[in-house]
Amino acid sequence: MNASANPPLIEVEDLGVRLNTSRGAAQAVRKVSFSLLRGETLGLVGESGCGKSVTALALMGLLPDSAVVSGSVRLDGSELVGLKDADYRKLRGNRISMIFQEPMTALNPMHTIGRQVAEPLRRHKELSAAAARKEAIALLDRVGLPDAARRADAYPHQFSGGQRQRITIAMALACQPDVLIADEPTTALDVTLQGQILDLIADLVDERGMAMILISHDLGVIAENAQKMMVMYGGTVVESGPTAEVFARMGHPYTQGLFRARPRLGAKKGTRLKTIAGTVPELADLPAGCAFADRCAIVQSRCRAALPPAVEVKADHQVRCLRTNVSMAELA
Repeated sequence: MNASANPPLIEVEDLGVRLNTSRGAAQAVRKVSFSLLRGETLGLVGESGCGKSVTALALMGLLPDSAVVSGSVRLDGSELVGLKDADYRKLRGNRISMIFQEPMTALNPMHTIGRQVAEPLRRHKELSAAAARKEAIALLDRVGLPDAARRADAYPHQFSGGQRQRITIAMALACQPDVLIADEPTTALDVTLQGQILDLIADLVDERGMAMILISHDLGVIAENAQKMMVMYGGTVVESGPTAEVFARMGHPYTQGLFRARPRLGAKKGTRLKTIAGTVPELADLPAGCAFADRCAIVQSRCRAALPPAVEVKADHQVRCLRTNVSMAELA
């Protein structure tokens, strides 16, 4: 099927976000571009402070009023950048929805979970209170909340972390959105619950034909759940492409560093994980050139002069580095 017969559901081109901080203006997101078809999942990976969540909030129209957004975000061909908040509210929770990182802060402690899951149905689908409650209970049951009909009248603090995460998933999916953003949806959960929640999200995305953006710092989660991936650092995408291709040929030193730092099964007891020296720069301190330069083992003076262009190392696999020919073995 050609592109014209199956156009992207969401297209992002040269997205930029400038925030006002206590230290002045900070370019939190720089030149982020991607597109997604229905049924596709894009993995967004990187350390905390790399711009992943700011990118998600930009797509949701949830940035501070003082933020300056540039570039283009199109949903089904309609431009979202510059959209009035009243118009964005018609889309948010309806056509584009988000599972937030911490369910306890995403849920209102003053309202029952049944009321909170029913709210988007009443607002966007204009269901009656009784119909919205019935649908909310069905959603809670679908995401695996035990005894959903009875517990719909309970409050968030009466549930475990895993159950609260299931509730936020039900809220995000209530209106069957076209695009689902899952921001670190399993951070606070143990490994068993993490697998259950990720499987549940994947099943629902497939069942409803959504496009999904899965944000994580865990390469394993991205490898198992995303067809495409982007690695972010310093507010920009340093590597992107089909997930299998990126893992087969990690072209950016930062991607290679993340891969080496992962825990390994079978490692001897007491084996220390390899780390990436240094820390992620503050948004207000981002250099003009490659943001990873101060932590990079193969940095050259030209790397600091200007932001490196994205180079295509294979079809659809791009790396924003001047030295894409350096292998992991040389960096180890």
